[in-house]
Amino acid sequence: MKTKFEGIARVKRPTLQALRRDFEILKMKTSETIIEYFARVMSTSNKMRSNGEQMKDVTIVEKILRMLTEKFNYVVVSIEESKDIDALTIDGLQSSLIVHERKFHKL
Repeated sequence: MKTKFEGIARVKRPTLQALRRDFEILKMKTSETIIEYFARVMSTSNKMRSNGEQMKDVTIVEKILRMLTEKFNYVVVSIEESKDIDALTIDGLQSSLIVHERKFHKL
């Protein structure tokens, strides 16, 4: 049983390392919508979690805020100033950013 577990861990380690690298370089593309970007981030983070990564939601929230395109800079500053990032949910952040994105398209 122990040998089987060690074998599984040995297989998961390289996969997890590749996913960590992918997560680190995930940047929002200028042509991408908030929904598309969140889908990519969540897909990678869910794969990481299923491979044993202990990732808190705040890590994902901070990652998203760091990697948004420049047009969201003022929104990021506003969110960081007015909200407790530790208490901000991924869904809450996504909703807030979608509202701002829709305002961009109306201008």
